[in-house]
Amino acid sequence: MKEISLELLEKVIVERSRHSHKGDYGRLLLIGGTYPYGGAIIMAALASVRSGAGLVTVATDKENIPPLHSHLPEAMAFDLDDKQLLEQQLKKASVVLVGSGLVDDERGEELLHTVFHHLEQNQTLILDGGALSILAKTKMKFPKVHLVLTPHQREWQVLSGLDLTSQGTEETGKALKRFPSGTILVQKGPATRIWQAGQADCYQLSVGGPYQATGGMGDTLAGMVAGFAGQFPQASLYERVTVATHLHSAIAQELAEDNYVVLPTMISQQIPAFMKNIQKDT
Repeated sequence: MKEISLELLEKVIVERSRHSHKGDYGRLLLIGGTYPYGGAIIMAALASVRSGAGLVTVATDKENIPPLHSHLPEAMAFDLDDKQLLEQQLKKASVVLVGSGLVDDERGEELLHTVFHHLEQNQTLILDGGALSILAKTKMKFPKVHLVLTPHQREWQVLSGLDLTSQGTEETGKALKRFPSGTILVQKGPATRIWQAGQADCYQLSVGGPYQATGGMGDTLAGMVAGFAGQFPQASLYERVTVATHLHSAIAQELAEDNYVVLPTMISQQIPAFMKNIQKDT
């Protein structure tokens, strides 16, 4: 196991250039939040914006847009059924997150197929939640992009064929070889591991705990991963994903000192201050 060190955190979270602008920090497209899971994409968007993403656009059910804007006026949003606008936004995005609160049904399958069809090699695709379920069921061919998967244990079981008792480091490393080269895997669990296909070793979290066991925690993590993926070009995508995953649980661990349960939105609220504290130390 590789250690997630302070040196790695400081490599990723660096001071922003005085001459930069919002276009330098990622153009993100977040897709999901279909009924009745509207809150999931809102939590993902909150985490993305508060992680420092430059531009965040959300494609969700039309009815979900007013509550999204009431929580996060900084994000843009449009109706998920507007196919023409969806295709335009897919082409513009540097990072696309699909699956937070996405229902696994025919509409979801059509949506994922559209996403896969319109992305190009220089874009980053993060698959979470419902997108992973659809992918496992349909066996769609991955597009040639920078790919990040964020499954919990049961989702990884379906994707990899490994049952819950066989998801150790050796087994997961072998299973990951069947995925496109360079695929990044955030293997969520009591001891979350972050892998990159083709590398023999992985990172494992030493922070976090059962106070995070509440709905929306994975959506917030996915949003943070997307936020980090869109910025910090001085670090590799693997390093950015690893630091985002660590920070998510590190914030929760600190909040748990005064809270029996840590809610996902509590974590999002603290992201900018935690990032500033790391950047101050460099």
